Amino acid sequence: MLRIKGIDTYYGHVHAIKNISLDVQAGELVTLIGANGAGKSTLLKSIIGLQPVRNGEIEFLGKRVESLSSDAIMRQGISIVPEGRRVFPDFTVAENLAIGALARRSSAIEIKEDIEKILLQFPNLKERWKQKAGTMSGGEQQMVAIGRALMGRPKLLLLDEPSLGLAPLIVGELMAKLKEIHAAGTTILLVEQNVTLALKTAQRGYLMETGEIVAADTAVRLLASDVVRKAYLGMEE
Repeated sequence: MLRIKGIDTYYGHVHAIKNISLDVQAGELVTLIGANGAGKSTLLKSIIGLQPVRNGEIEFLGKRVESLSSDAIMRQGISIVPEGRRVFPDFTVAENLAIGALARRSSAIEIKEDIEKILLQFPNLKERWKQKAGTMSGGEQQMVAIGRALMGRPKLLLLDEPSLGLAPLIVGELMAKLKEIHAAGTTILLVEQNVTLALKTAQRGYLMETGEIVAADTAVRLLASDVVRKAYLGMEE
């Protein structure tokens, strides 16, 4: 579904993404792990067209997209849940979800059906339907952000640090919801600093350090690997 080949991304003179290649197959839940500042968020921004790619190729569903605008890329079938959620704080839950459907060419009936599906997945949102998103808890705002992204009917869902700033209990519930969304047919690329959580949620993983992919394997093998255990889990042999 997604194939990235040898991309380089810069912030001015800073070489943030260095010759990265990775792929995500249709139906997978893949995670991108690494420390803060490793370049994970920049990679997502490169995929979605928010950060220009200087070299290399990004292919989605067999079509080159690295030169397209972010709006055009999203219309191809990619949605992103950005770091920090970034809901519209003065808009209600209903209005935030409606914004997620703006790029679609769907009937009102189809949009209503999708809203009903999201409210089944996140019943708390039904109770907060007319509440302004800015007055909600962090966990509820994250549900709004994910629901808004799903309203675009994405074939590929990108999530940037969804557990950031949330209580452990809420994080566990959130990851369970992501597994449900994946099981329902949405392919997911998950960026996470919580390495253990990410690898227990995903099927495959890529480890990033200072703008480069330094390891790639199944999630189970990465979780057991020395490089991950020693650097991120604090487990010495």
